[in-house]
Amino acid sequence: MSRLLIYGANGYTGALIAREAARRGLKPMLAGRNRDAIDALARELNLPRRVFALDPADELRRNLDGIRVVLHCAGPFSRTAAPMLEACLDVNAHYLDITGEIDVFARCHQAHVRARHQGVVVLPGAGFDVVPTDCLAALLKRRLPDATSLVLAFEAGGGPSPGTARTSVEGLAKGGRARIDGELVNVPLAWKTRAFVRDGQSRTAVTIPWGDVYTAYLSTGIPNIETYMVVPPRTIRRLVWLRRLTPLLRLGFVQGALQRRVARATPGPSPQRRRETGCHVWGEARNAAGREAKLALVTPNGYDLTVTAALGIAERLLAQTHAPTGGYFTPSQLMGADYVLSLPGVRLVEA
Repeated sequence: MSRLLIYGANGYTGALIAREAARRGLKPMLAGRNRDAIDALARELNLPRRVFALDPADELRRNLDGIRVVLHCAGPFSRTAAPMLEACLDVNAHYLDITGEIDVFARCHQAHVRARHQGVVVLPGAGFDVVPTDCLAALLKRRLPDATSLVLAFEAGGGPSPGTARTSVEGLAKGGRARIDGELVNVPLAWKTRAFVRDGQSRTAVTIPWGDVYTAYLSTGIPNIETYMVVPPRTIRRLVWLRRLTPLLRLGFVQGALQRRVARATPGPSPQRRRETGCHVWGEARNAAGREAKLALVTPNGYDLTVTAALGIAERLLAQTHAPTGGYFTPSQLMGADYVLSLPGVRLVEA
């Protein structure tokens, strides 16, 4: 019986994870709602499979029978995380997912006391969202223990998957987020802009509601956190213009239409595209006296990093021979600040 279940294994990222898990000999249980797609992948990889939806709850719990670790890859997590998390807690299975959605981090964090009591690890954001940025934040905290502000930024190549594109559309209606004096605060879309330097060239960037405004605060205790993504200036102008459409973007039928449209137009990067593109991550911490610490990471394509990061965490949980300390964890809290540096193709560079 497989002790690892990958839910949403037929999705873009889920399939990447399933293939690598099979290559490592983990023999995961593949799962999802789409019977034809799950059956085809299970035959290709010679792996067991289960076909089920996330409701009703008793059926979901039954399908987690015998599972030790669930790696949840079926978004949008704003709709799918809660039922899967509840089922994992009910059957005492560790819960991992690959979300970057702030509200999902908050929802999972609310389960901390129950998870700790049951010895269940709850760790959302086990992929590119938010392993490299969370570990970089923890490394900066190590260098500057009295930091009061933190800036994190990334430049990602290769383009998004269909699921990421849908989640991005959903996020437009919520505006921006930042951590200010320890509080999670709503801010306008494209609230701030600034530049970061890569290979001697300036890159324009804009604030986005990246998961670290929630998770990096838990990992470091730094009370002021801003997160940025490198984009062309024309994209920043479009985001600023979109502020006036926020009420319209919140309408369900508008969201549905936009999400279907971007999903059709976004197949996800090809294997060659992933090989040819990588990511750059910046981090800056500052204390009250104005002292700074800066670090940067070069990583493989974000989807390839998601595969190795998420499976590394799953393998850690599967390998434990005794009951672990349960509760909610960020990646750096469970795996250590240096975890990201152990992943293939990741290295520290000058910020």
